[in-house]
Amino acid sequence: MVSNKTVIRVRYADTDKMQFVYNGKYLEYFEVGRTELLRERGLPYSTLEKTGYQLPLIEAGLKYKKPAVYDDLLEVEATVRELYSAKVHIEYIVKNADTKDLICEGFTTHMFIKGDTKRPAKPPKIYIDALAPFFHKK
Repeated sequence: MVSNKTVIRVRYADTDKMQFVYNGKYLEYFEVGRTELLRERGLPYSTLEKTGYQLPLIEAGLKYKKPAVYDDLLEVEATVRELYSAKVHIEYIVKNADTKDLICEGFTTHMFIKGDTKRPAKPPKIYIDALAPFFHKK
């Protein structure tokens, strides 16, 4: 299992007429959490794409627990629990960084594909090498 926490400040543009974070913004927050998880492990998304792989979204799910509002600091925790599958399933927990209240939880599932053919592929070696050390039992 590999996890990463990223802090995001809610922008005014992220809120709706009710002054809550608009529900669709959480998928963007998930994306920030996911890309920072990979970056922290030495694998920025751009590097993955330069090697000829892409990770399109194939499924997502969210549960909203409490609203977030303008200027809140949100802690987005992204976790990958399985390494060797062509599908990458990432779980997310979004908490208020100050109060620790649970704001939202959810998941995204992605499929490795080759950029040139758009066909499913096994995870590339650079992905396995970057994340494997976090899956070994200590």
